[in-house]
Amino acid sequence: MSTRRDFLHLTAAATAVGALAGQAAAQAPASGSGRPIPLAGGDALRLVTFIPSAGSSPRVGAVRTDGRVVDLTSASVPDIDPTRMISLIEAGPKALDAVRRAAATSDGPQIETVRLLAPIPAPTRNIYAVGWNYLEHFAEGQAARDTKTEYPAHPVFFTKGVNTVNGPYDPIPYDPEVSTAIDWEAELAVIIGTPGRNIPEAEAMSHVFGYTVINDTTARDMQHKLHGGQWFKGKSVDGHGPIGPWIVPAEDLDATDLRLTTRVNGVVKQDASTKQMYFKVGRIIAELSRGLTLMPGDIIATGTPPGVGNARKPPEYLKPGDVMETEIAGIGTLRNLIQAIPA
Repeated sequence: MSTRRDFLHLTAAATAVGALAGQAAAQAPASGSGRPIPLAGGDALRLVTFIPSAGSSPRVGAVRTDGRVVDLTSASVPDIDPTRMISLIEAGPKALDAVRRAAATSDGPQIETVRLLAPIPAPTRNIYAVGWNYLEHFAEGQAARDTKTEYPAHPVFFTKGVNTVNGPYDPIPYDPEVSTAIDWEAELAVIIGTPGRNIPEAEAMSHVFGYTVINDTTARDMQHKLHGGQWFKGKSVDGHGPIGPWIVPAEDLDATDLRLTTRVNGVVKQDASTKQMYFKVGRIIAELSRGLTLMPGDIIATGTPPGVGNARKPPEYLKPGDVMETEIAGIGTLRNLIQAIPA
């Protein structure tokens, strides 16, 4: 890949299928391209979108506890399109039960031999996200900007473009013509399972299909300064949203107290728990769905804890060659190389 134009063309083409910079990932150093990290979560079901071999098309699979990936295209799960995770989500509990049976009785390749994409590689709608959902993160942001405002009485929502979706082990593009202040934000992501509008908080958790890991990678200069400062632009740079490595169904995971960790080159930058979220998942869903229909496969990033680079003194940002790891206990770990776009 010799030119910036080639790299950008590859990025655009790969994003269209939800697999940013796939060829670049194959060329990246082993420490950054990221083989799957040992499984987390005990016996929990892990649902993946993967490519079994070069030239193959994406398909949905279930990762067994021994690390083998059961391909649902050959597992005869009824009423789903086995190439689309959203189809499985829409099919409901009976399909999920069939996947569990298939995972228990079918075989497949070892996870190290396949390529994992984001679990939902091509969302049909922007990623919903919550700002300032950890009090200490709100406080560190105020200190960094030397401002004082009251903590919001309701969740603060924004969206992140679908073009940001990136694989759990794929490189994150670094383009100095766009941003030189790329920051990390580890977050629990909620996957909606059943549609709903004006959902009561008491019923909200019944609309959750499962959970995954997202890093709401952010261009701080675009978010706060460039072009007048725009959250959507700062949050929506191509490839700046690694997600995965899989979805753990809600019935397999209590997400109320999960440890979140971000490491850059092995150094811990964020270390917190989802129990520190100010607005819990049920409240988030209830507030977001007020006047807005949530659909199966919608992704909601629930906010980041303290420890972001922008709030440090002096500020710290990701640079080419860095390896960012984003881990949530009970779910799994993302590992992404920061890779410069060729000049």
